[in-house]
Order: sequence, then structure tokens, then C-alpha cells
Amino acid sequence: MKTKDRLVKDLKMFGAPEQMIEYARNGFYDDFETPIATPILRLIQDCVENGINEVAQRAKDGEYDASPEESKAWFKKEGRRYLGQ
Repeated sequence: MKTKDRLVKDLKMFGAPEQMIEYARNGFYDDFETPIATPILRLIQDCVENGINEVAQRAKDGEYDASPEESKAWFKKEGRRYLGQ
């Protein structure tokens, strides 16, 4: 299961607002799909503001960081261009 899909599941389980769930579903909090520089920090901030402390702590613990497989897939798709390959 993709990291963002686990996050969606957890946000639903802890009663997150629909906007946060939609952000997660669309990759806003994802290391490689987001348009922002610090998606995990934003996730933590949004969780704290909405009282979802369990998910905030899991994010701090790295549970929603991209997996090695997701990192490799991003590199194959986009990362090589940064190396001139």
C-alpha cells in the first residue's frame, strides 16, 4: 500500500476533516507528489490544528515518509534528470 493511501486510511480512522483527507488522497502530504517543500511538517501542523494528535505523532516518527520503493520509483521517473541522465 502506498504511503499516501495509509495516511488517507489513518486520517479517516481518526476523524480528520474531509479537506485533509482530500489533500492526502491527492498527494499534498506526499514527499514526491506535493507542490510544497515540507509536506510532513504541514501534515503535522494540520493534524495539531485539528486535534489529530495520534497522526501528528506518527508523522513525527516518520511513519508517513516515503518508502524506499516509492523513492526508487520517483528516481526512475523523475530523479534521473537531476543527474543529467
